Amino acid sequence: MKTFPIRLTPGQDLRAALEAAVQAQNCRAAFVLSGIGSLSTAGIRLAGADQPTRLTGSMEILTLSGTVAVDGDKTASHMHMAIFTATGQVLGGHVAPGCTVLTTAEVLLALLPEWEFARAPDAATGYDELVVRARA
Repeated sequence: MKTFPIRLTPGQDLRAALEAAVQAQNCRAAFVLSGIGSLSTAGIRLAGADQPTRLTGSMEILTLSGTVAVDGDKTASHMHMAIFTATGQVLGGHVAPGCTVLTTAEVLLALLPEWEFARAPDAATGYDELVVRARA
């Protein structure tokens, strides 16, 4: 495991930028150890929901964690975050594409260069679940 701190800048898509950063390190699997920052737009899929809830305005990331994965042309990342709005409302769930960094996002990744993550259907859960493989 190799730790990799990264700062995302205004306008970057949180999820896409983390996936690109992992791929740029010639890595296909990583964990988010810690993440804080601010967002101008957020997409958070709540438990049991089919579509993400979209928010705009000034928001702060309280926590960010999960897996970052690049599986060929597609991504297999699965991240959760908790955010709070300017009114103090707290919301958490799955990180959807379209979370735009407002001023900064400071993230610590744990790169796993010997491993690769993918997603595959799991008959027991009915969802695409994490598949962990040693990297060839």
